[in-house]
Amino acid sequence: MSIQIEYERAVANRGNWYRIKKVMERAAAGEKITLGFLGGSITQGSLSSTPETCYAYRVYEWWKKTFPQAEFTYVNAGIGGTTSQFGVARAESDLLAYQPDFVIVEFSVNDDSTEHFCETYEGLIRKIYGSERKPAMLLVHNVRYDDGGNAQVQHGKTARHYHLPAVSMQSSIYPLVVSGEIPNREITPDDLHPNDKGHELVASVITWFLEKIQGDSAGDGDTEFEMPEPFTMNQYENSLRMQNQNSDPVCEGFTADKEVQEHITQCFRKGWTASEKGAKITFAVSGTCIGIQYRKSVHKPAPIARVTIDGDKEHSVVLDANFEEDWGDCLYLETVAEHEKKRIHKVEIEIIESHEDDAVPFYLVSVIGSC
Repeated sequence: MSIQIEYERAVANRGNWYRIKKVMERAAAGEKITLGFLGGSITQGSLSSTPETCYAYRVYEWWKKTFPQAEFTYVNAGIGGTTSQFGVARAESDLLAYQPDFVIVEFSVNDDSTEHFCETYEGLIRKIYGSERKPAMLLVHNVRYDDGGNAQVQHGKTARHYHLPAVSMQSSIYPLVVSGEIPNREITPDDLHPNDKGHELVASVITWFLEKIQGDSAGDGDTEFEMPEPFTMNQYENSLRMQNQNSDPVCEGFTADKEVQEHITQCFRKGWTASEKGAKITFAVSGTCIGIQYRKSVHKPAPIARVTIDGDKEHSVVLDANFEEDWGDCLYLETVAEHEKKRIHKVEIEIIESHEDDAVPFYLVSVIGSC
């Protein structure tokens, strides 16, 4: 398949190249460089035939080939079915703990195109960009190949505000699918996740842009871009994820899961389970925004819970563990409070419905407090 991508169309935002050029200079000098990738299932490599044929690994290989004198470390922090709201809560443990020098962030088909995800995405970008290592960053906007949808309109606001480079598959690969030059089934089996050829095309867009930066001389005037004030309410930048290893909730019928988590993609670990109606678990959560992360299961029936904030039954939210999709169990994140007063909130989760033939217990993965 011979495909002619108009790569210039991929540039969603030129941004400031200072940090990326500095990383390239260090790589050229033979230094140790850590490359980090944070995103959803496409970053994780879902539907690529091997971990080495996903776009992230291909970009890693470009760095190794381009700068053979350097020593590179590859950190893939992609988790399928997750958003930037979860991304900012796990950025420290799954990405920043490895002190990356260059980071790609990819959540544009996982986030909805809403103001909520504009705010969570900004919080994530600020968390990474402002971290101690001051990594270079490139934002990647993937796309749904059936309708061209993604969150690029919202995420693009962050790219422009922080002068961050961004590339888009919506404006580069997708137009060729629409025109028929690329039959969609040649690059994706489900119109969302690329196959090996699709990952190769995504990687080619990214590496073309990196080569453009590497060969640039006109942009030598780029200087370090100082962190501006946030343009949203920015109440997700500081997020604490509470699990059984770092919190001590009051449990009445909930049991801590002590099974070891060997990889970040083993999502249903370090939480709590309950099966009986009336079982409760209560947390003290500091912040202005609260999210409940739990398992929605394809194995039905499953229990149903309800979360109540500060004892206000009228503003409680039902947490239904029965998943209506069929692709597998879902790590679901429910926002149950947003832009509340900053204080310690009482968060109570209670099983309100169980069944004699429940296939699985209710699994509470974490409670996330943000501010």
